[in-house]
Amino acid sequence: MAGAEHLDVLIVGAGLSGIGAAYRLQTRCPDRTYAILESRDALGGTWDLFRYPGVRSDSDMFTLGFPFHPWKAAKAIADGPAILSYLQETASLYGIDKHIRYGQRVASASWSSADAVWTVETAGASYTCSFLYVCSGYYDYDSGYVVDFPGQSEFTGRIVHPQHWPDDLDYTGQRVVVVGSGATAVTLVPAMAGAAAHVTMLQRSPSYVASRPARDALSDRLRAVLPERLAHRVIRGKNVVASTAIYSAFRRWPAHAAWLLNSTVAKQLPESIPVDPHFTPRYKPWDQRLCLVPDADLFKALHDGSASVVTDEIDRFTPTGVRLRSGRELDADLIVTATGLRMVALGNIALTVDGRSVQPHETFVYKGMMLSGVPNLAWCIGYTNNSWTLRSDLTSQYVTRILNHLATTGTRICTPEIDPAEYNAPPRPVVDLTSGYIRRAAAILPRQGTQGPWRLRQNYPRDLVSLRFRPVDDGALHFS
Repeated sequence: MAGAEHLDVLIVGAGLSGIGAAYRLQTRCPDRTYAILESRDALGGTWDLFRYPGVRSDSDMFTLGFPFHPWKAAKAIADGPAILSYLQETASLYGIDKHIRYGQRVASASWSSADAVWTVETAGASYTCSFLYVCSGYYDYDSGYVVDFPGQSEFTGRIVHPQHWPDDLDYTGQRVVVVGSGATAVTLVPAMAGAAAHVTMLQRSPSYVASRPARDALSDRLRAVLPERLAHRVIRGKNVVASTAIYSAFRRWPAHAAWLLNSTVAKQLPESIPVDPHFTPRYKPWDQRLCLVPDADLFKALHDGSASVVTDEIDRFTPTGVRLRSGRELDADLIVTATGLRMVALGNIALTVDGRSVQPHETFVYKGMMLSGVPNLAWCIGYTNNSWTLRSDLTSQYVTRILNHLATTGTRICTPEIDPAEYNAPPRPVVDLTSGYIRRAAAILPRQGTQGPWRLRQNYPRDLVSLRFRPVDDGALHFS
């Protein structure tokens, strides 16, 4: 396209995935030119966007952090500002920040087989590239999931969604109701409890909750006696093995897992709060993500009375708070609607291949990263049962393997081609959990198949073997 800047690779998104992708690209494919297109005015992605009280990781930073840049801070479960600082430091240290183009929201991308290039359009510029790598995750950064509760306009206080936390919000001494039971609600309640008059977590149904120390004592000891990089590898390996084993055990013996989780929570609750119904979910462990409670902060707030939990359904908002189906009323000055996130496929980019519109939900995902029938494009997503970065980094390394294979074989195009028999399989979205935000997005997400490279397994050791060591030219990925 005349006037469009051409680069070998365009990375979309300057968050955790995009920064990791840039490092892998510039170290393993140093002859390739690249740029990162970031829709916002700062790097960091999720960790720059979310500013609500207590925002933090729900994975340990030894696995959520980059394997090439060890996490040095004391806390293994880190807060949002610390993670953002770590990302800024990484981008600066490796010169990645010089490749970021801010304010460049990608609206569309069109592939031409004749030219073997993508034409990428943003609001203010056009680019062409030989390979497009979408690293913007699958959350909608523009808005979270909002429920239109009856009577909402009658409430005389303030209503806030965590995704758009106001800078001027002072909740000191206020009665706060947090609507939700997921990771955001579990984070908000203890974080706000110290300053608010009282915080109530109002949930329709509970989630599984697991407590762990914010600092990892064994990791601290290892870092004290081993060289930094060796210690990081040992700790990272230890945490990967532990999390993979726990997930596998929980999925194999869900009844035992539920008993273990519930009995552990029961020991940490005050006598006035029974584990059933407040912490006994209706689903099996890992049908949805576990909610992490670092240093038992939620339970401490419940013990000292600064917070409480109510399990009921909302009948309607009132001028002074919330009326429940049971008839009970909760008074509130501030209501926080931690009702979840919205998901999008490939950053809501309008894709076309040789003039044909691509609907992501009609495609199948090859090795969790490429779309069937779509050439020279990869989508970076992480694990749901483990740290996001574990899979996103494997994906980025595999993309560099593809790029190097194209170079060594003299080919320009790689396209995943799926066996038509897979289309007869029951549709399963690529993110296969029962969480509400995933169920709502099932109709827009790409699908996964039943076997081979078309099935996305939540298993890091298996993916490590598949993506690092098995041949790129595996029969499903066609080069031309």
